[in-house]
Amino acid sequence: MSLIIQIDQDIKLAMLAKQADRLRGLRAIKSALLLAKTEKGAAEELTPEAEIKVLQKLIKQRKESADIYKTQNREDLYEIEMEEMKVIEPYLPQQMSRFEIEGYLQELIERLGATSTSDMGRIMGMANKELAGKADGKTISEVVRQLLG
Repeated sequence: MSLIIQIDQDIKLAMLAKQADRLRGLRAIKSALLLAKTEKGAAEELTPEAEIKVLQKLIKQRKESADIYKTQNREDLYEIEMEEMKVIEPYLPQQMSRFEIEGYLQELIERLGATSTSDMGRIMGMANKELAGKADGKTISEVVRQLLG
């Protein structure tokens, strides 16, 4: 079942259960997926990888907004962003822990024979492709820098 169909069903359930916070998050997902589907050059149907990228983008936006609201002491807006993140996260694949990322990247560095930070671009390209949806690019970058540094 495609993600958009699943979201539609979940929206109906949230409406019946009168879950306003869940409904807001689900509508944000649906809106972002429809926007991605209608973008210029987009395929007829979104691939699972494209759907994951859309969801990751939504999570990243929510995190950044929540951080800003937290620093500005806007607890009301911070809570809204956190609630939406909790609605979006279950639709993403299980995220790897930092320990798992370190183990994977250590093996990748050994496999590619990387020795210094000048090899970082090659490692990042391969890691981002293989860990798409399972790990945050920022975390991958931090770990690669730590392992090569």
